[in-house]
Amino acid sequence: MTTRSSTPPPQSELGQQLSAAIPGLEVRDTPDFLDAHSRDHTEDLQFLPDVVALPKNTAEVSSLLAWANARRVPVTAAGAWTGLSGGALPVKGGISLSTKRLNRIVKIDELHHQLVVQPGVIVQEMQEAVQAKGLFYAVDPASRGTCTIGGNLAENSGGPRAVKYGVTKDWVLNLEVVLADGTIMKTGADTLKNSTGYNVTQLMIGSEGTLGIITEATLKLLPWPKYNALLLVPFSDPKDACHAVAGIFQDGNQPSALEFMERAAIELAMDFTQDRQLPLSDDTAAHLLIEVDAFREDDLMPQLERLADTLGRYNAGEPLMAMDTAGKAQLWNLRRKVGEAVKAHSTYKEEDTVVPRGHLPELLEAVKRIGGEYGFESVCYGHAGDGNLHVNILKGSLSDEIWHDTLPQAIRAIFKEVVDLGGTISGEHGIGWVQKAYMDVRFSPAEMDLQRRIKAAFDPVHTLNPDKILPQGASSSGETP
Repeated sequence: MTTRSSTPPPQSELGQQLSAAIPGLEVRDTPDFLDAHSRDHTEDLQFLPDVVALPKNTAEVSSLLAWANARRVPVTAAGAWTGLSGGALPVKGGISLSTKRLNRIVKIDELHHQLVVQPGVIVQEMQEAVQAKGLFYAVDPASRGTCTIGGNLAENSGGPRAVKYGVTKDWVLNLEVVLADGTIMKTGADTLKNSTGYNVTQLMIGSEGTLGIITEATLKLLPWPKYNALLLVPFSDPKDACHAVAGIFQDGNQPSALEFMERAAIELAMDFTQDRQLPLSDDTAAHLLIEVDAFREDDLMPQLERLADTLGRYNAGEPLMAMDTAGKAQLWNLRRKVGEAVKAHSTYKEEDTVVPRGHLPELLEAVKRIGGEYGFESVCYGHAGDGNLHVNILKGSLSDEIWHDTLPQAIRAIFKEVVDLGGTISGEHGIGWVQKAYMDVRFSPAEMDLQRRIKAAFDPVHTLNPDKILPQGASSSGETP
C-alpha cells in the first residue's frame, strides 16, 4: 500500500525547483508555515522567507547549500526561534533552513565524558539525558526548555552557570560543519587537547550561521554536582548589590550562579507567573540570586557561611535560603521568566552589555543616567558574576519617532560607556541584525575589515545568513547602512 505524504507540495517557483533538485528534502512554502518562520523573540521584527527547508541529515544540508550557493539564493539557519538579536531572521528572504529534524542525541560516551548531538536537540532534554547517567552539561540559558543546542552554538550562549562553568564555546571539542559550497568538514578532534592548525571550531561558535551550518557537535561533559543551594539576597541600594559581586570573588568564593535583578525585574516576573509568594519589602531595590553546588551535601553550608560573611559588608538584607527542590524551582522560575515578563509588559529593546564585573556599579549607573537624559525607562537584570547586564529598554509611552530615530543614539551612548569600561556590546545574545550598526563602537575599521575578509573566505558569494553581524560600509559615525 502506498503511503501519501501529509506535506503539501511547494507552490512557489523556488520551492518547486528546490524539491526537484533534492528529492526527499522536505520543503514548505504555505503562508502559515512561512509566517511561523519569520520572527523570533527579537522585538517585533518580521522577515518572511520564500521557502522553509527541513533537512533530515547532513547530506541533505550539503546538497541544499551547494544548490543555493550556485544560484546565489540566501540561506538562513534557524532553530527554535528564541534568539534576541535577529540572528535567525531571513532578512533577505530565500531559504530558511530549519534544524527541527536534525534532533538526535547521537551518543553519550560515558567512558570519555563526551556527548555527540545534532543541532535541533532541545538543551534541557540534552541536559536531562546526560544527567540520567550521572553527567553534567552546565550551559543553561533562560530558554533552555525551548532553545536548541544549534542555536546555542550559533550565538555562543551562556546562562546563569557560566560564572563557574563557562559558556558554550568552553564545552565544544569538535564540530561537523557544512560550508557554503556544500563541503562537509570536521573542525577539530574528539580530544581534550588539540593544537593542530587554526582553531576553526572556536571560529564557528558564535558566527551565527554566517560561515557554515553546524550539523553535529561533540561536547565535553563533567560529573554531575548533584547538591546545590540558593540564596536570594535583598539590597536597598542596587549599587551595593553590584559592589558585592566583585567582593564575593575577592573573598575566594566560587558560586555556580550569581544573578542580579533590580526590583522592577522581579516584580514583573511575579506578575507574569502569578506567583506573589516571595516576600518583597518596601525598601528592597535589587536582589542577588546566588547558587552554590557540590558533590557532597556537607560541602554546601560552609560555602553559604562564607558568602554570608561577605554579603554582610555590603549592606545586604536578610537572605532567603532555598535548599529544597520546590523552593529552588520557584526562585529559578522567577529568574528565568524575567525576559518573557518584560516582553509581555511592553515593546522593548534588549541590550546585552558585558563589562569586567568590578565595573558593574558604573555600568548600572551609566544606564540609568542615559535613560534620564533620553527619557526612557529600563529594567536591568543579568549574570552579575560575569559582568553581563541585560538592559531592557521599555517603549512605554515613547513615540514611534523617538523609538526609531532617537533611541539608537541612546543605545550608542550606552555601548560607548560599556567599551570605555573595558567591556563589549554583546555577552551571549550575538550581534545578528539589530546590533550590527553598533559594531564600530567596539571595532576599528581595520578590525572590521579583517572580519569581513574572514566571512569572504568562508562564503565568497555571501549566501549564508547575509546582512548579519557586519554592517556593509558603515560610516565612522555608525549610521545604519
